[in-house]
Amino acid sequence: MADLESRLRAPSMSTEVLKALANPLRRQVWNEVIKLRYARAADLAGRLDQPANSLSFHLRVLAEAGLIEEAPEKARDKRDRVWKPTHGARSLGSPEDPVADEALGNAVMAGYVAEHQQLLARVTGWASKYVTGEDPVEKGTHTTYSLRLKRERFVELIEELDAVINRYERDDDDDSLVWTLTMLAASEEI
Repeated sequence: MADLESRLRAPSMSTEVLKALANPLRRQVWNEVIKLRYARAADLAGRLDQPANSLSFHLRVLAEAGLIEEAPEKARDKRDRVWKPTHGARSLGSPEDPVADEALGNAVMAGYVAEHQQLLARVTGWASKYVTGEDPVEKGTHTTYSLRLKRERFVELIEELDAVINRYERDDDDDSLVWTLTMLAASEEI
């Protein structure tokens, strides 16, 4: 069973990734780079109301952790540093590949929980307007499925969903939006 369950998990985060993502401002910076596709410290300064020199430091930390990388093809000159997100899912850890640093892992998890609570609150606030027709534009969804599956079939389902998501991962049109897709699955054993 461990082999099946390990297929569900992305590689565990390194200590560098945990350190980078444990900082709330760096998570914001990372999320903004993902939203913008390409960003300079100056671009982020206005969006996050932070000094560009501080953001340059945080961008370097994210780059050292492998969460973003330079995009020299977007630079205006050799001194211009433009950043883009890297791809690939990461997990906090698993029994086979434990979290690199428990305290940092807990800090990252707490940040993710807070961000997801905020996301759920925003979707819930919008949904009440959507279902009454006040806001007719689809901006999100909250769907719950209850499935009776053996563990092996659940792993198959997750792998198929992964494949579908990977096919849709990048739409580089200028009018495309960033959609946050969070999948939370729990068996009745939890």
